Amino acid sequence: IKCPWKKLYKSCQRFDLLNTFYQTSGQWQQALETAEVQDRIHLRSTYYNYAKYSESMGDQIQAITFYEKSDTHRVEVPRMLQDDTPSLEVYVSKTKDKSIYKWWAQYQESQSKMDAALHFYERAQDYLSLVRVYCYMGNIQEASQIANETGDRAASYHLARHYESHEDLKQAVHFYTRAQAYNNAIRLCKENGLDDQLMNLALLSNPEDMMEAARYYEEKGSHLDRAVVLYHKGGHVSKALELAFSTEQFAALQLIAEDLNENSDPALLARCSDFFVSHSQNEKALELLVAAKKYHQALELCVTHNLTITNDLAERMTVTDSKDLSREARNELLERIADCCMRQGSYHMAAKKYSQAENTVKAMKALLKSGDTEKIIFFANRCRQKELFIMAANYLQSLAWHEDPQILKTIIHFYTKGKALALLAGFYEACAQVEIDDYQNYEKALDALTEAFKCLSKAKDASGGQQAARLADLQHKITLIKKFIHIQRLYSEDPQEAALLCEALLQEPKLDPPIRIGDAFGFLINHHCQKGNLEAAYHKLEELQKLLPTQNITCYISQASLQALHSKMEVFKGRGGRAGVTEEDEVEEDL
Repeated sequence: IKCPWKKLYKSCQRFDLLNTFYQTSGQWQQALETAEVQDRIHLRSTYYNYAKYSESMGDQIQAITFYEKSDTHRVEVPRMLQDDTPSLEVYVSKTKDKSIYKWWAQYQESQSKMDAALHFYERAQDYLSLVRVYCYMGNIQEASQIANETGDRAASYHLARHYESHEDLKQAVHFYTRAQAYNNAIRLCKENGLDDQLMNLALLSNPEDMMEAARYYEEKGSHLDRAVVLYHKGGHVSKALELAFSTEQFAALQLIAEDLNENSDPALLARCSDFFVSHSQNEKALELLVAAKKYHQALELCVTHNLTITNDLAERMTVTDSKDLSREARNELLERIADCCMRQGSYHMAAKKYSQAENTVKAMKALLKSGDTEKIIFFANRCRQKELFIMAANYLQSLAWHEDPQILKTIIHFYTKGKALALLAGFYEACAQVEIDDYQNYEKALDALTEAFKCLSKAKDASGGQQAARLADLQHKITLIKKFIHIQRLYSEDPQEAALLCEALLQEPKLDPPIRIGDAFGFLINHHCQKGNLEAAYHKLEELQKLLPTQNITCYISQASLQALHSKMEVFKGRGGRAGVTEEDEVEEDL
């Protein structure tokens, strides 16, 4: 058929009108092609119309195919085959649609064909209908098995109603529970005194059911602990606490207290804390007092009963921003927290709280107690207060600073920042003594004493005239060390003159500790040994032994000199020696 409308529809892309034109003109193949390619929005309606057309033409197979494609087969195919039961049965058997299985099962049930109905209900996985039919047939065991295995709520509910009607209360409660119909199960428990099951069911149900169960226990006067728990779980905390207090339900009260927090009613928190204190449950009372923001009472409890303040509790008691507390009151509270932390040995936490209370001196003292060197240095640098610099430097002097150059530099830096020149001078003196005692390095010791003299000269005299005496003492030490260094340097040019100067140096008053006597005698002993004058060296050794009877004098003498003196002793003994000279025996023993 030649029609100008086809070309017009295509040119303006009205494929929906073209599809309708093909259908009304009986051109179904073109209509299907147009719908599948260009008019997909009308695809299902095209399939449906073609299925209706095929049905009218008596082509049931093709009609079934296109009813399925249009997704209308669940209604249209049974309608079409309603008068052809064998064909309908064949179609149902071949299909995999659960809706059709269910419809066919219902049809079989209406025809009293229960076995066939059960078969297709099972294929449709319609567990409610399966249980309903089994109950109708009296096969309760099979119905119970299906409800238990599948967990289907509707099936369980139907079975529970069946058991209830037959007064099998235990099974009825069980299947009401499986169906999550807790209010029905609770109703049965209350009506029949099943108190043990009632508690579990109420906890599974909604707050309204919990309240009903709680009132039941309270009115009955038994299991009041359960009533307290249910009131609590149901959201009526005040009612739960009131009942717990009046009946002294201590265990239940503990459970309630675990859920109390800062958002709870302060009056309830305070009442609970008083209860726990009266029953010697001090730690729990402390938690509740903190939650109620009764911080001063909480601290009193800590002090009275020697309770430990954990880091979490200390942080919770730290008021960051409160209109109820002034700055002074807040700082006072923080200091009390810190004091408690100090008593229990939590020095880091104490330092933190003192710092938050703006008491940096106490914070530093807490850190000094902790012995945390890294934090002490950090805190002093952060606060940049003279007093803290001095405190930190004093602490660092108690460490092995002579083994760690970084600590030594930090001590000098802190005393300088703290403007504690007198203390810095004392530290330089200590450095000088270490250089002498440990390393026999008099040149470095001289540098340190020179720095000490400079610092002390700049320091303000707050000692009532003692500073002048100390400066004179430093000058005396510097003079002696300079002489000894000069002697050591002169030795390479004029050994004899150096030895004479060293002899003169030994006559100086207050020679030791600026110049260790052993170092001066050792210098002379080494000199005499190098010159081969072992007799003189030996006499100096005896003299040193008299001056330092308790020390090992060999540490002041070189190895070569010791060997030379040892050889002299061997020769001396070979000649018979001198009897009864105990000092020589001591020298020989040292050698």
